[in-house]
Amino acid sequence: LPENTHLAKEGADIKIDQVVIGSCTNGRIEDMEAAYNVLKGKHIAKGVRGIIIPATMAVYKECILRGYTEAFIDADCIVSTPTCGPCLGGYMGILAEYERCVSTTNRNFVGRMGHVTSEIYLASPATAAASALTGHITDPREVEA
Repeated sequence: LPENTHLAKEGADIKIDQVVIGSCTNGRIEDMEAAYNVLKGKHIAKGVRGIIIPATMAVYKECILRGYTEAFIDADCIVSTPTCGPCLGGYMGILAEYERCVSTTNRNFVGRMGHVTSEIYLASPATAAASALTGHITDPREVEA
């Protein structure tokens, strides 16, 4: 809902456990590039799970060709083949009790990605990547080199 939106800097005190970038929403090559531009040459925060999911096999292959996949792996992220997985609470990245996730997917209702006490914050690929680096919700401009 529009009235339930906030600037990333307003979430600076919100510690996170996981970041999901991609899936069918925000998994285009432009989204992967935005995440790459934030993550390249860096490592995600200790204790944060980073999951990258290109939307299609074509995007997956393009990420490999452009070197994005290697950079994501070097940043300690998991790179999956295209799947719905964590977005629908099916597998890979299921949130446990009271865990928090920054996700580029398109839904964040209660229990969507796991336990009913978990929290999902929807964000852009750049914001999600920046948050993975710091371990809390972060505006990507705060981590730019």
